[in-house]
Amino acid sequence: MEQLETLVIGGGIGGLSAAIALCRAGHRVTIVERDPDWSVYGVGIIQQANVIRAMDQLGVLDSFLDAASGFDAVEIFLPDGTKAARVPTPRLVEGKPANVGIGRPQLQKVLADHAIGRGAQVRLGLTVQKLVDDGAGVDAVLSDGDTGRFDLVIGADGIYSQTRTMLFPEVASPQPTGQAVWRYNLPRPSGLDALQVYNGPVGVGLVPMSAEQMYIFVTTPAAPDAHEARAGIAGRMRGRLNNAAPQLRELANGIIDDDAVVYRPLEVMLVDGDWHKGRVVLLGDAVHATTPHLGQGAGMAIEDSLVLAEELSRHGDIESALRAWHARRFARCKYIVESSLAICRGQIGEGPAIDNQQATAEMFAVVSQPI
Repeated sequence: MEQLETLVIGGGIGGLSAAIALCRAGHRVTIVERDPDWSVYGVGIIQQANVIRAMDQLGVLDSFLDAASGFDAVEIFLPDGTKAARVPTPRLVEGKPANVGIGRPQLQKVLADHAIGRGAQVRLGLTVQKLVDDGAGVDAVLSDGDTGRFDLVIGADGIYSQTRTMLFPEVASPQPTGQAVWRYNLPRPSGLDALQVYNGPVGVGLVPMSAEQMYIFVTTPAAPDAHEARAGIAGRMRGRLNNAAPQLRELANGIIDDDAVVYRPLEVMLVDGDWHKGRVVLLGDAVHATTPHLGQGAGMAIEDSLVLAEELSRHGDIESALRAWHARRFARCKYIVESSLAICRGQIGEGPAIDNQQATAEMFAVVSQPI
């Protein structure tokens, strides 16, 4: 298709990736983001081999790697701290690392700089109040009263997507998993040259982000309506590691700042049906939100964006492009959601325990396939 006037709702990882991919394909993009400060919480994120490949395809790989820390293996540990395996991970871009850890603010900056540099217009502190699709285009009404007409609207507004509610009010809300994740940035110990994953009822991971810094994530059982008050939360996070491996208990002594703890109950969402209606389409967490156990939530959103831009270029009409896009994405995203949830359920005793070494190797085999 020739140049499309496109509205992207949400200025996070998925929305920015979509903006870059669409701008590279010659389309005009406006991004609407509800947060007037465009802020991102300051812990890290794992980006694995398929994301390295996707960043290369987006044309942002060099600046992405400059802001990240690369590694080429995953190490699996038993609950007592004994190393059970070191799993090499495939490199999908020659001469580049297989995986990286990166701070979320740094990732946001890389993607935002490239989206704006490619010509995307960004409007902050706004939401979309109404979408009217007449078949030939979509009229959007923004929260400041402004209006615009677009050929395509992309809802990349996360697990609690308002765009999804507009499009598919019958779709069930995100479902709690019975588990929560705690995250905290710490100094990187010498010798940490891989993602380290510790098995057990309390799952723990250590992820290098830079030469000086890593982040720790801890997954724990949590009631569906669990709430953690900010006061004293660092101490409660330390307490979750009281029975962890000795090396983790030592690291936990550095968890001291309540304001630096990021806590989130885990929920999942998979829309088992169309991901678009007319000229409005959803991507990323808005249709396939996963738990972080396989580290692929952001990766799936980035891949969504690349494939969407490809299919829009291959087809002469919106409907055909969006159906082809869904056909390419559904099985892969469903696999990630369901496999990640299986690990979660095994950890909290609601399903069989999953062998992390086997699950990790299988995941890498799946996501290494072309998108």
